[in-house]
Amino acid sequence: MIALPAQPDGVPWPTDTWPRGLVGEVDQGRLDAEMERAFATDDGPLGQSQALVVVQGGRIVAERYGTGTDETSTLISWSMAKSMAHAALGRLVLAGQASPVEPVLDPEWSGPDDPRRRITVHDLLTMRPGLQWLEDYVDGEVSNVIEMLFGSGALDVAGYAAALPPVAEPGERYVYSSGTSNILARFIGRKVGNGQADTEAFLHRELFGPLGMESAIPKFDEAGTWIASSFVYATAQDFARFGLLYLRDGVWDGQRLLPHGWVDRARTPQGDEPDRLEGYGDHWWVYPCPHGSFRCSGYEGQAIVCVPGLDLVIVRLGKTPNENGPDPLFLHLAELVSCFQE
Repeated sequence: MIALPAQPDGVPWPTDTWPRGLVGEVDQGRLDAEMERAFATDDGPLGQSQALVVVQGGRIVAERYGTGTDETSTLISWSMAKSMAHAALGRLVLAGQASPVEPVLDPEWSGPDDPRRRITVHDLLTMRPGLQWLEDYVDGEVSNVIEMLFGSGALDVAGYAAALPPVAEPGERYVYSSGTSNILARFIGRKVGNGQADTEAFLHRELFGPLGMESAIPKFDEAGTWIASSFVYATAQDFARFGLLYLRDGVWDGQRLLPHGWVDRARTPQGDEPDRLEGYGDHWWVYPCPHGSFRCSGYEGQAIVCVPGLDLVIVRLGKTPNENGPDPLFLHLAELVSCFQE
């Protein structure tokens, strides 16, 4: 596993303002050309690019925004929020308030013989709770994620997901599930208090605040559960701050915010989807890349890519049509990374 780099000496942490300027080597011509290509048209395979921020060595080295968007625009995370749930749980684990091995014990599983009572936090993190789920963003008639976010489950997203029947033993079968992330979010909410106000205060006090993510807006359902499957709004620069926390092994400006080994758990593949190029860790995707890349990934091409071997964070926000598949975004991100290869 590629070692996670420390903040370079003399480079200030971006809690208040991002430092700018190159720290290492870059093919500037190729980087400029790729930045230009990303915003050249909304009709190409990449679709519409709204924001692109490249951080190398702890400094912003490239930044560009689409029409109607700038560095103050708060943009949707979609499933990148799942990785933020991993961080929020990490804060609880560091404080001794939660453990990955403890059972979740949701109220929907109260029966003494209910097999779902064996589901642990680790099963949620690795998308292996054994619950029925279909993650489909096209067919609303069969999609659990559409029904949860926009249909009958919208008022209580975790309750909807937790009520689904078991179809496998906990820990046995990997199924990517936004419902699983919302069950995790409700678990976090129970640990920090009672309802939206307590959870929101916890997120800002323990996660967003220390990083200087002042723009971050987590969204909640009517039951008071953070919809951590899908909904954190923030600026591109603030999403980059979150990526830098993970690139720096959960340490920020001398303070450890995440437990030792927490980031390594995130970037260790636990389950694979056969139709994707990536593996899945603890609520993070893992690239098959010699530089050890791992990333947050969201619907329509949202991405925070951490590249330890090159000390890079790349944030891409936009609207890549789902029918275009993952290849255009993979190629775009790979081209950006290659600009910094020796």
